[in-house]
Amino acid sequence: MKRQEINRLIENAKKLLCKNNIALPPFAYWSPLDWKSKGCECDEIRKCMLGWDITDFGSGRFDEIGLVVFTVMNGNHTINPFTSKTYAEKILAIQPNQRTPMHFHRSKMEDIINRCGGNLVIQVYNSDKNESLADTDVEISLDGVRKKVPAGTKLILKSGESVTVPPYLYHEFWAEQGSRYVIAGEISKLNDDNNDNRFLNNTGRFPDIEEDCEPNHYLCCEYPSAASKI
Repeated sequence: MKRQEINRLIENAKKLLCKNNIALPPFAYWSPLDWKSKGCECDEIRKCMLGWDITDFGSGRFDEIGLVVFTVMNGNHTINPFTSKTYAEKILAIQPNQRTPMHFHRSKMEDIINRCGGNLVIQVYNSDKNESLADTDVEISLDGVRKKVPAGTKLILKSGESVTVPPYLYHEFWAEQGSRYVIAGEISKLNDDNNDNRFLNNTGRFPDIEEDCEPNHYLCCEYPSAASKI
C-alpha cells in the first residue's frame, strides 16, 4: 500500500467516527513528531500495538479486500502480569462489499458488534482437523441467543446486533453491498495479530508500504522505541 493511501484512509476514518460521535483516545492523533518526545511511559501503546491498523491483507486491492482498524485497548504477555490487560477492544470501519478474508483465531474469543451504519454480513464455518472448512452445522450465539446454522451461513447483523466468535470458528465479514459504511466494534480476549490468526488462504496481515510521502500517523506496527523500557 502507498503511504499516501494510508494517510487518506486514516483521515477519512477520523471524519467518519467523529460524524458518528465516536471519540478516540489522544494517541490516535499523535504525529511522528509527537512520538519523538514519547518515552517509556508510552510502552503500553507500543507493546500492545494500540492505534491505527490499516491493511489490504496483501491483496493490493484495498477497496475489495481490506480493513481500517483502531485498537483502543489490548494487553501483552511480556508486560507485568499484574498490570497487563487480558482483554482488547477494536473499532472497525468497513466499506460496502469490502471483505476481511476467511480466518479463525487459535486463542482469541471475540464479540463482533455492528455499532452503526449499514448491515454487516458474517459468513461462518467450523474448522476441521486439517484446519480447512468443515461441512458441519455451526453453533453460534447471536446477542446471547444460541442457534445452529448450516455451514457457510451468512449472518446479517443490523445496527446494534452482535455475534460471538469462539476460537477455531472460521469467519469472513463485509459491509453488505449497496449499504452504507459499517462501524463495527470488537470486544475480545487479548489480541495477538502476529501469532494467533489462521487465514484459510495465504494472506498477509500487515501491509508492505511504499513510502511515497511522509506519514501523518504511525501504524500500530511502526512505533519507534523509547530510550528506556518499562
